Amino acid sequence: MAYLFTSESVSEGHPDKVADQISDALIDNFLAFDPESKVACETLVTTGQVILAGEVKSKTYLDVQQIAREVIRKIGYTKSEYMFEANSCGVLSAIHEQSSDINQGVVRTKPEDQGAGDQGMMFGYATNETDHYMPLALDLAHQLLIELAALRRENSDITYLRPDAKSQVTIEYSDDHRPVRIDTIVVSTQHDDFDTEENMALKIREDIIKVLIPRVKAKQKSDIQALFDDQITFHINPTGKFVIGGPHGDTGLTGRKIIVDTYGGKGAHGGGAFSGKDPSKVDRSAAYATRHIAKNLVAAGVCDEVLVQVSYAIGVAQPCGLYVNTYGTAKVNLTDGEISKKVSEIFDLRPYYIEQRLKLRNPIYLETAAYGHMGRKNEVVTKSFFSPTGEKFTKEVELFTWEKLDYVDKIKAAFNL
Repeated sequence: MAYLFTSESVSEGHPDKVADQISDALIDNFLAFDPESKVACETLVTTGQVILAGEVKSKTYLDVQQIAREVIRKIGYTKSEYMFEANSCGVLSAIHEQSSDINQGVVRTKPEDQGAGDQGMMFGYATNETDHYMPLALDLAHQLLIELAALRRENSDITYLRPDAKSQVTIEYSDDHRPVRIDTIVVSTQHDDFDTEENMALKIREDIIKVLIPRVKAKQKSDIQALFDDQITFHINPTGKFVIGGPHGDTGLTGRKIIVDTYGGKGAHGGGAFSGKDPSKVDRSAAYATRHIAKNLVAAGVCDEVLVQVSYAIGVAQPCGLYVNTYGTAKVNLTDGEISKKVSEIFDLRPYYIEQRLKLRNPIYLETAAYGHMGRKNEVVTKSFFSPTGEKFTKEVELFTWEKLDYVDKIKAAFNL
């Protein structure tokens, strides 16, 4: 029997994502000036206020207020009527030194003996449902909001948009787990006030369906475009009005959108957030490592879909365990346990080697903090940072290294594919 599956996304102006982006901007600045920085930074945003808290061990000093304001400005909170504005919001810092008890378990004489920054389990997932091996519902939910943000910045076709927004996509699947059609699309976007609520509702609905949806559809391959039929149910700003939004409408916190950050409810999630954590925290680095493994396994043809789990004890380098689930889609004559054993021989999952393999001690994290950490474009960019004394630091960095298909040949050789 056919079934429905739903994923959601939130925009860069959503309060939780504002918090994530500030936390990751701090990570990038610490790593830019001191790559060995150990950072766990949480952010809270609310009406006219930003509160920074967390633990840091670093040789550098940052103007955290200026960094936070720049992130808020770039997102688009630049008008006083938003009740949260880059220049006027208060920024309170309660950041302090990292616990020496944690640090002694992570930092070792031999770098390769570096222990995990925390206990826990992390998951990576991949499916051949889309070209970049991500679940389709989440992929489309992200694309709706990326395109909506582009329309907001263009300020031409649609002129009333404000930064906060959410989307949701429901896909109908066949019995053999293939997408058949898009069943429902939900878009809620913050907006300027209108003269009447009736005019507002009609205008926003028309613009979303006739401007936004065609732009998103046009960027899809033909097989995905075919899923956009005339029977889609649209819920556009279903509450009727969304003028009060952003941190004024809803307090935001770092790490509250972990399913949006990963696979939209497909696969599994270990529970640990990513943003605000340097790569010694395996919540982040091992989640990237397992995504890297999962994507390369599917791309190599080992299976059509896979979930990879790794787990750690705090202060211990070797993982407690590695688990692989191919959901019965394996194309090799091996059990999932046997596949897992081969994977452990190909990929070294000690924290130090994850950091080295994926180049995680670079300032590459602000870009991850909105529209998902997985399924993104691997590319090299040049980034610049400024110290409180005016010193400029420019570095060429590689983004989303865990999305590279650089282990496909090794996997094919190991599995005789």
